[in-house]
Amino acid sequence: MAYTILVVDDSSIIREVLERILHMTKLPIDSVLNAQHGKEALEILRNHWVDIVFTDINMPEMSGIELIEVMKKESELMDVPVVVISTEGSKRRIAELEAMGIAGYIRKPFKPESIRDTIIKTLGAWE
Repeated sequence: MAYTILVVDDSSIIREVLERILHMTKLPIDSVLNAQHGKEALEILRNHWVDIVFTDINMPEMSGIELIEVMKKESELMDVPVVVISTEGSKRRIAELEAMGIAGYIRKPFKPESIRDTIIKTLGAWE
């Protein structure tokens, strides 16, 4: 099985770095889709099968939190795992995100291994 991953971040550099890391993991990743903010991500999610979403929190147009809230209300999207990647790392914020049902939290700056390990843990993927 090959996976499709959606990366949502307003920084093109972060999106490029994550895409490079995802292809370096040697996991069965078929494609990596990109969105600049939550609204763009929703459009992609409604039109493409996505196995896991990596999203930032603070973005223009629609934040990662708003994206998660909308996903949890839509039956076709509510089961798509979401991993938050952010510089914001307070225990309170992480607890709020976990209460929203996120699959994981990775703090920026991150190591490539943390991305790989999160995919393995979340999707059961292996090398």
